[in-house]
Order: sequence, then structure tokens, then C-alpha cells
Amino acid sequence: MKTPPIVSSEEWEAARRQLLVEEKQLTHARDALAAKRRRMPWLAVEKEYEFDGPEGRATLLDLFAGRRQLIVYRAFFEPGVFGWPGHACRGCSMVADHVGNLAHLNARDTTLVFVSRAPQPDIERVKARMGWRIPWYSLTDAFDADFGVDEWHGTNAFIRDGDRVFRTYFINNRGDEAMGSTWNYLDMTALGRQETWEDSPEGYPQTPPYAWWNWHDNYSDAEQAPEWLAITRRGAEE
Repeated sequence: MKTPPIVSSEEWEAARRQLLVEEKQLTHARDALAAKRRRMPWLAVEKEYEFDGPEGRATLLDLFAGRRQLIVYRAFFEPGVFGWPGHACRGCSMVADHVGNLAHLNARDTTLVFVSRAPQPDIERVKARMGWRIPWYSLTDAFDADFGVDEWHGTNAFIRDGDRVFRTYFINNRGDEAMGSTWNYLDMTALGRQETWEDSPEGYPQTPPYAWWNWHDNYSDAEQAPEWLAITRRGAEE
């Protein structure tokens, strides 16, 4: 493995400060992008949608739980998905693993929920197994297709004005990385994510993107099933 040069503490600090200039530029650019996102036009949601939840049927408005904003992550968990019925998709499971205490979102008048096509008994079983406490609803209609994520995964943001609901933003594919700390932690390490798309020094360990992902209770038996590898190859192309 071709490593970077070994330097003195003074040289190392100088290099860090040089990179810090660009990191601050990136932070400011991200802030500017977020400001543009807050000025995106709103799209009125005119269609009625229903979901199955732990307490029965719920409308899209019910999912807000009385708060002003709603974030809906469409997790890939249904018959035919790799891992069914014991697990949700490995990638969606990683996103779920990163969801922290929702009190912090709730304090900003925002609710986060997951939705999938799996029935409630399957969702509750997997939540219990994996230790997830996220409100998780079953899709009953074309909500996912109507909002750009009838397969794979994606995140929609909504706001309400009284009983009127508006769609304000949508991200999917690598955009969902912002929801997880694992990728951010790896990005600050010397080896990075160790994936083949990265620009790393010669000889650094690298594997195909997504392929190394696993359920958090299964890394000791990291089987790379052909079905999962086929899915990850498709995702890497998007």
C-alpha cells in the first residue's frame, strides 16, 4: 500500500490547516444549498393516502402526529426484497440503524416515519429484533410510486398548513447518505470508505460500493448473496 509521507507535527498541522480552508468552503456551500432548499416551491398534496400502523389506519395528515413538518423514508421491506421476511434491505437497515433519539427532531416540530409495503406484524417483528424505535407504517396504496420511490429507497419532506399538506423536497440514492453517520465517520479516516469509486492512493483496500453493507447482527457471517450483489450493482449505476 502506497502511504502518504510521514512528516513532523508542524508539517502535519500545516497540511491540516490547508485542507481546512477547502472544508470550510464546502460547509458554506452546503449551507447555501440548504438555503435554496428552504426556498423551493411547495407542491400541494391533493390525493388522499392511507397507511396501516400499530394503532390501525392512518392518513398522511395523521403521520404528522400534530407537528408542522413530516419526513417520510420509504424503506425497501416487502415480499421479494433480499432478506425477506427476516430482514429489510441491508441498505435501508443501515439507514434505520442511524436514526437517533427522535426527541431532537420533535423539538423542531418535525416528525420522522418509515413506510414499507410489509404488513405490520412483519415490521414490528423486525423492529424488535433490530432494536429500532422509529414509527413505521405499511403502505396500502400508490403513495410510494406517486412520490418517486416505488422501489429502492428515498426520503420525502412535507409540511402542513392546518389540514393542507405540501411536498417540499425529495432525495434518493446517495442523497440518503446524509441520514447516516457511518459514511461521514469513514470519510474522515485515512482509508475512507474503502470502495472502488474513491480516489485513493495506490494499493488502498477497496471493494465494490454497497456490497460490504450488512445487517448489524450479521457481520460475523457476511454472506454476499447473488441477489444482494445484483441489487447493489444496479444501485451503483444510478
